[in-house]
This record gives sequence, structure tokens and C-alpha cells, in this order.
Amino acid sequence: MSPATAAHASPSVIRILIADDHAIVRDGLRALVAAQPGLEVVGEAADGREAHRRACDLKPDVLLLDLSMPGASGTDAAERIAHDCPTVRVIALTMHEERGYVARLLRAGAAGYVLKRTPSDELVRAIRVVAAGGTYVDPSLAGALLAEPPSRAARAASAPRAAGAAELTPREAEVLRLVARGHSNKEIAAALDVSVKTVESHKANGMAKLGLTARAALVRFALDEGWMRDA
Repeated sequence: MSPATAAHASPSVIRILIADDHAIVRDGLRALVAAQPGLEVVGEAADGREAHRRACDLKPDVLLLDLSMPGASGTDAAERIAHDCPTVRVIALTMHEERGYVARLLRAGAAGYVLKRTPSDELVRAIRVVAAGGTYVDPSLAGALLAEPPSRAARAASAPRAAGAAELTPREAEVLRLVARGHSNKEIAAALDVSVKTVESHKANGMAKLGLTARAALVRFALDEGWMRDA
């Protein structure tokens, strides 16, 4: 069995593609990943076009994607990857905290938003959260989004969800806040001293009341509601 086949066969291994135009940054990220159990770098890319091509060819679990690269920008690459190879979970890495970067990546469908100044242990946490199907939003990026006034269309679309939020029980709201912040069902169950099945029930009921079907939509709702301010 080839290494690539073995990696696919082992669900415990999170396969990662690194895309950054600076070799020294790629080397640092590779060393960071290699030092963590259950994480494996399967490839690298030096620009947006190569990131898109390699993501679709290698189909990693997670793509660490720099937003400021030559050729096709990281933001453009994220949009194309979300469309052409949606199973690849994208974590955007950026030095920029401007709300425009954050808003566009949310619309593009990225699953993680991490500043390059974020501590390495938080980046590793983001990788694991995103690989498990969650969404990770750097608190600094969440703050930038909260500063952006919603459009008229967004305000109209959020009205039914606001009504649904009023119907949430305190425990449903608590569970959804933790889900939006990237915690797994198991982590939430341990924190609240309940069963995983109970967490899943509260999450399903809460999402139904809000009219949401995806975690990314929940994160956007949480940002609008200010749930991420003290994350």
C-alpha cells in the first residue's frame, strides 16, 4: 500500500496541504504540523493557481491557504476550491484584519479564519476543528466582521432567524454558541456535563428554530448576534 493510500485508509490522520508564496513560511508550517500527532503534510503550493490545482488533485482534508499570493490570490483560490473540490476544508491564513477580507472569505465558504500572529497551538486547534467538520474563527477576525454593518438584504434575511433566536431555550443557545466557536459535540458534552446525544439534540433543535442547516451559516448568525465577542 502506498503512503498516499495508507493516509486515506487511516481516518486518524489529517492530511494537510500548505499554500504560501514564502518558502520559509511553508517550512515553518510543515515543521509545526510534523510535530503534531495525527497530522501529515501531503503537499505544498506557492501561488493561488497551484493551490487550486493541488487541492483538487490531492484532496487533502485541510488546506492552509495564505490570502496574499501572486497569480490568483488566496481569496480567489478559496472560491474556486469551494466550487470545484468542496470536500477540501480551507483555513485562510492572513496578516490582514480588515473586515473586507473576512467577509469575502465567509462568502467564499472557507471553514477557518486564522491570523498569522495566532499562537501555534491555536492554529493546530483550528486544523483539528475544521478537519472534524467544524468552523474556526479567530476572535480578532470575528471582531472585524462585527464592525461591518449588514447590508439591507442581510438584514431582511436575518429577520426570521432573529425571531427563531427568541425561541431558543437557554441550553440550546449555550450549545449553539459553543458549536459556533468551533467546539466539538464531545467537548461541549464534557463542558456542560451532559451526554453527547443530549448535545446533538439541543443543536438540532436550535438549528431548526433558526432555520439553519450548516455550521458556516451558524457562525455567520453568531457573528451577527455578537456571540463571538467574548470567544
